[in-house]
Amino acid sequence: MIDLKVLRENPEIVRASQRARGEDEAVVDSLLSADERRRSAISRADTLRAEQKVLGKEVGKAKGDDRAALLVKAKDLAAEVKAAEAEQNATAEEVNELLARIPNLVHPDAPVGGEDDFRVVKHVGEPRQFDFEPLDHLDLGTRLGAIDMERGAKVGGSRFYFLRGVGAQLELALLNMAAAQATANGFELMITPTLVRPEIMAGTGFLGAHSSEIYHLPNDDLYLVGTSEVPLAGYHADEILDGERRYAGWSSCYRREAGSYGKDTRGIIRVHQFNKVEMFSYVRPEDAEAEHARLLGWEEEMLAKIEVPYRVIDTATGDLGTSAHRKFDCEAWVPTQQKYRELTSTSNCTTFQARRLNVRYRDENGKSQIAATLNGTLATTRWIVAILENHQQADGSVVVPEAMRPFMGGLEVLQPR
Repeated sequence: MIDLKVLRENPEIVRASQRARGEDEAVVDSLLSADERRRSAISRADTLRAEQKVLGKEVGKAKGDDRAALLVKAKDLAAEVKAAEAEQNATAEEVNELLARIPNLVHPDAPVGGEDDFRVVKHVGEPRQFDFEPLDHLDLGTRLGAIDMERGAKVGGSRFYFLRGVGAQLELALLNMAAAQATANGFELMITPTLVRPEIMAGTGFLGAHSSEIYHLPNDDLYLVGTSEVPLAGYHADEILDGERRYAGWSSCYRREAGSYGKDTRGIIRVHQFNKVEMFSYVRPEDAEAEHARLLGWEEEMLAKIEVPYRVIDTATGDLGTSAHRKFDCEAWVPTQQKYRELTSTSNCTTFQARRLNVRYRDENGKSQIAATLNGTLATTRWIVAILENHQQADGSVVVPEAMRPFMGGLEVLQPR
């Protein structure tokens, strides 16, 4: 959640952020009003409790009729205290409900607009010019014996698949290469739970506008994660850290893809289940922007290893997730689609998630402060799409990028079966 102090001192910043996201800014005034009522209720309850304490001492000293009168007054005061505390609790609940409706404040430099209003930061590499008609990743994957969508649908339904043989090897090679790079850069490797409790899912900001994308198991009241960002954000909930932390979470991820019917139904671009290695950082808020740049740099380091053209975009405000202050995506060129498709994203969530999950650190004075959290993709199943299409040969074979070969047992070329 956002910092109430910011809201009180400069509500126009919050209103501007809401407008940039295309969200309702009236909630800002509703929250200000509720916060004022809450603070008034707290003050009244505190005053009445102080009076109650003084009166209690007077009752202890009084005798006879004076004592009887004071006891009547104490009874009436106790009722007032109870009513004031009820008002305090009710207004606190209202404040929390309204706070939960406000996404993180957007970065002032993030481009304003919707999904198509991103800013291109840079291009790396040039799209390959083929002297033959390139095949798409599914045709290539089928000929290589790497991808089986038909049996995936038979077993799990639409948007499920099997990775077989070299397909499975490719995914494991990608994830192992990502894990090796992460650990070399100081990240602690984690294999995370893929089911989490509601308060953890809510704490990361995924139960708001995008809750329809998440699988929920009602009998257990647990959620399947769409990214290991969720369990990694919850890992230090209600803790005080003694320094920054960096984790690389390896997990299967699940997304319902609600609202995407008819989009990317061919192949493994948009599926219900995939694997991913995700970077996650806990840092001091003043270090968050520099950490965001580092995460993007590590993503680009991985992309260089698979030797595909890509671009970096600064995501527009209306396309940011609830918890993101700013987000950069790296999109690889997909030859048969003649466009760039997202392979990685990295978000600076500032103190938004940590405030919800009560993750703190000790400052130089020993005082606990809210930490900042950031996340960034290091490899996913979707990367196979870019590798197959960009490195295909006229005979249907695919050249394995050089950096991946040690993770593929030295295999240099994938041959059709």
